[in-house]
Amino acid sequence: MIGYGFCGSFCTLSRAVAEMEHLIAEGRAILPLASETVYSTDTRFGRAEDWRRRIEEATGETIVHTVVDAEPLGPARPLELLILSPCTGNTLAKIAQGITDTAITMAAKAHLRRDRPLLVALASNDSLSANLSNVARLLTRKGVYFVPLAQDDPENKPHSLVADFSLIPDCASAALAGKQIRPLFV
Repeated sequence: MIGYGFCGSFCTLSRAVAEMEHLIAEGRAILPLASETVYSTDTRFGRAEDWRRRIEEATGETIVHTVVDAEPLGPARPLELLILSPCTGNTLAKIAQGITDTAITMAAKAHLRRDRPLLVALASNDSLSANLSNVARLLTRKGVYFVPLAQDDPENKPHSLVADFSLIPDCASAALAGKQIRPLFV
């Protein structure tokens, strides 16, 4: 089973959910996870209840959204792959620094301690500034893979990077084979 974790980059949530649905269409079993923010926050991009319903109906699984429920994902309920899509800069920084205070960071910690692959589809406005050191830290960590990234609006958001969500299925297969899709920055 593949874990698929959603973080609070609400403007990219629809693309992330669509790629999760593509994985399901390919026959992959998905266990959904959501940050507490995604699980409970209504935004101009959609109501939390609607997102939860769509994700749970697509996967046939209840969303893991608490630290307590995420902790067994490493030892007691191992996943073959954990995808974080979208992964915010905040979540990326916490994983890079070993901070475990959300369902997503707990799932990542529990998963990585079993040396299983983690695939990150980053969507962050500070990837090329305050968070660049965390991107670099995770790029060098064994078992962590990134979906290729591009600047989404270099003129108005010069420090922003967003993953090419359409590559998630290919990147998932590559991560399971221990490979990083290249080029990483397009």
